[in-house]
Amino acid sequence: MAQPLVKKDDDRDDEADYSPFLGIEKGAVLQEARVFNDPQLDARRCSQVITKLLYLLNQGESFTKVEATEVFFAVTKLFQSRDLGLRRMVYLMIKELSPCADEVIIVTSSLMKDMNSKTDMYRANAIRVLCRITDGTLLTQIERYLKQAIVDKNPVVASAALVSGIHILQTNPEIVKRWSNEVQEAVQSRAALVQFHALALLHQIRQNDRLAVSKLVTSLTRGSVRSPLAQCLLIRYTSQVIREAGNNTQAGDRPFFDFLESCLRHKSEMVIFEAAKAITELNGVTSRELTPAITVLQLFLSSSKPVLRFAAVRTLNKVAMTHPMAVTNCNIDMESLISDQNRSIATLAITTLLKTGNESSVERLMKQITNFMSDIADEFKIVVVEAIRSLCLKFPLKYRSLMNFLSSILREEGGFEYKKAIVDSIVILIRDIPDAKESGLLHLCEFIEDCEFTYLSTQILHFLGVEGPKTSDPSKYIRYIYNRVHLENATVRASAVSTLAGFGAAVDALKPRIFVLLRRCLFDSDDEVRDRATLYLNTLGGDGLGTENDRKDFLFGSLDVPLVNLETSLKNYEPSEEAFDINSVPKEVKSQPLAEKKAPGKKPTGLGAPPSGPPSTADSYERLLLSIPEFANFGKLFKSSAPVELTEAETEYAVNVVKHIFDRHIVFQYNCTNTIPEQLLEDVNVIVDASEAEEFSELFSKPLRSLPYDSPGQTFVAFEKPEGLPTTGKFSNTLKFIVKEVDPTTGEAEDDGVEDEYQLEDLEVVSADYIVKVGVSNFRNAWESMGPDCERVDEYGLGARESLAEAVNTVINLLGLQPCEGTEAVPPNSRSHTCLLSGVFIGNVKVLVRLSFGLDGPKDVAMKLSVRSDDETVSDAIHEIVASG
Repeated sequence: MAQPLVKKDDDRDDEADYSPFLGIEKGAVLQEARVFNDPQLDARRCSQVITKLLYLLNQGESFTKVEATEVFFAVTKLFQSRDLGLRRMVYLMIKELSPCADEVIIVTSSLMKDMNSKTDMYRANAIRVLCRITDGTLLTQIERYLKQAIVDKNPVVASAALVSGIHILQTNPEIVKRWSNEVQEAVQSRAALVQFHALALLHQIRQNDRLAVSKLVTSLTRGSVRSPLAQCLLIRYTSQVIREAGNNTQAGDRPFFDFLESCLRHKSEMVIFEAAKAITELNGVTSRELTPAITVLQLFLSSSKPVLRFAAVRTLNKVAMTHPMAVTNCNIDMESLISDQNRSIATLAITTLLKTGNESSVERLMKQITNFMSDIADEFKIVVVEAIRSLCLKFPLKYRSLMNFLSSILREEGGFEYKKAIVDSIVILIRDIPDAKESGLLHLCEFIEDCEFTYLSTQILHFLGVEGPKTSDPSKYIRYIYNRVHLENATVRASAVSTLAGFGAAVDALKPRIFVLLRRCLFDSDDEVRDRATLYLNTLGGDGLGTENDRKDFLFGSLDVPLVNLETSLKNYEPSEEAFDINSVPKEVKSQPLAEKKAPGKKPTGLGAPPSGPPSTADSYERLLLSIPEFANFGKLFKSSAPVELTEAETEYAVNVVKHIFDRHIVFQYNCTNTIPEQLLEDVNVIVDASEAEEFSELFSKPLRSLPYDSPGQTFVAFEKPEGLPTTGKFSNTLKFIVKEVDPTTGEAEDDGVEDEYQLEDLEVVSADYIVKVGVSNFRNAWESMGPDCERVDEYGLGARESLAEAVNTVINLLGLQPCEGTEAVPPNSRSHTCLLSGVFIGNVKVLVRLSFGLDGPKDVAMKLSVRSDDETVSDAIHEIVASG
């Protein structure tokens, strides 16, 4: 039983939230539901019981089939009551119980009677319930009544019919499409909600016909819409038409754009904001066209309504990403919002000011933000930190004040993500602003003295080992690093040992001191710390690694293989007289699923999270190929592609192909599956026509002897190609085999078979097949260490593209390289973007690519391509791929 309804005392605010439904149990409520069967119905008590049942249903309480049926039949008896409030509860209960087809018949007559009642409240609710619980057969019977209800004089009834139509459109669109005339009439209604619902339904009916939608928008923008809600819908539909017409606001679309501008003078604040938001989100909008929208948003900034202030500042925040100068006139109004009681508004105001502020306003903003940061949650603080980072990159001369601010908030309380955002920002500033390096490194050293996060400590120590030796006085960081050996957990201590070794290898003057410190680490209690100290002492002493450059490359050189592949290979290595060969580790990176990738629009971080993902299948492919004698003299396998489907899904034969790339050869591995139980395939082979791949010559094919039902098998075709070149071509494929019928009772195949063939999809060998995706942990260091000797730079016009992101993805897919540091994600509304790529070209030649994209006009994309590699012919080859692609 529920507790009695009592008033909550004001002095109990500190206790748990009070609920009138506290303690409700399903069994007790079902017992109470017996009141529905009383000869003299108590409308108030029945309503209370239905309320409890609805509460249980909405809390996820499950009712058995028997319980739901009993409740449903009991509820139908309440139709005899004339109480309006109870009748409304009955309608709700029937909708929530969603009765089956047999039960619907019981209640249909009562609902149809109510649908034709003189009481408008009955009519409206009966329409909603009937359309919710009935199928298409019954809908055709009541269609006439629904059409009449759409044009009913009572707005409640008309809206109920229109909303029901929106729901029915999802399941029975052919019925609703016959109502177009009535819905068109309802669009002219004087009732605000009726016009709103009618416009929504009419647009959904016509949404797949672009011309019909354009005509609808054209007719309604002439001033026949009175409802503010409908006007907001019309603004959205108008924006959609403008975008689909060509993503611009030029001659043909001026009437639509003029309509959006006219809505800025509407008497409803809701319509004004919707129009301003629509104008700011148009592609290719100019600063002049933005001006009236920015003006009304500026007025909203000083509104007494928090929702208007929030809406305006959030919209201006988005505009500031693409048109910062257009928002500068609002800066004074936004500065007053920094002290707004609503912290969301204040945060958006701060970040917008940081995007639009000039160099002279930086100091003033920093003072205001300092008082503001302690009052907001971590997620808001992260937004502010990222905005400060962008501002510092925009005005590098102000790095001191901004770096000091980041350092001060780094020492305050906060969670891991917040602290990581600050550290990432400092790291990026150190990398991009040379003058900020020494002060930034010292700030990081001071932070790890009290850092409670192991991951951050290890990443900072690793960064110190790379950047610290490059400063004017590397010795000042040694104390901070060695303190970690004594005061931290084993993971951080091991990282500190590696960092000390890095300083010893890079700075000869520090080597004696580093030797002393590393010898002390030999007595550490942790195995890994001792092992690292021993390794680095031997390495720095010259044991086992020849030249000085070899030792530095061992300590600082980037790993050519993905860590996840190295880990897999080490686990599979069986101890023997033959030492582990790192060259045997596959270099291909298996792409992460889309859900695991970085969210679009998020800034690249300085310290990336450790790589994760499934191990590569390259090992199994290589073992398979080595087991076939014909491929033994092909040499080292360079790359195996992902499977390419050559048949449609659910066909009688399923075939996909894997392209195995060698230096002078390419092997096509056709994976075949027979999906017909009554057939056995023998002598299965793929006939490959290479007439469109003239530089390839077929060497031999290896057929598959037998292919039973649902038992995958492989057949191979090998080609020779020019050595070390990214040769491309198109291949036609035909599956040939002998088919034998199989007796379903005995499972034995007939002796005689029939030759048959099956046409497969064409296969292409593209330039990306000759490149292995291999990431680098620090792109800038790798770029600088490779040097400009083999660099090639050129500019390309990519033509009209749907978006900058589409252009970036196209080039990444064309080159087949690994995006670095999250630069494959393009922030929304960006007009320029830089993408960093890395990989290994056939012949084991390292390649680094820097792509700079920019919008040249509304949709045209220009790109600057910079390539560095160990071989100038490879740099030229990358440019040739782009030029021909």
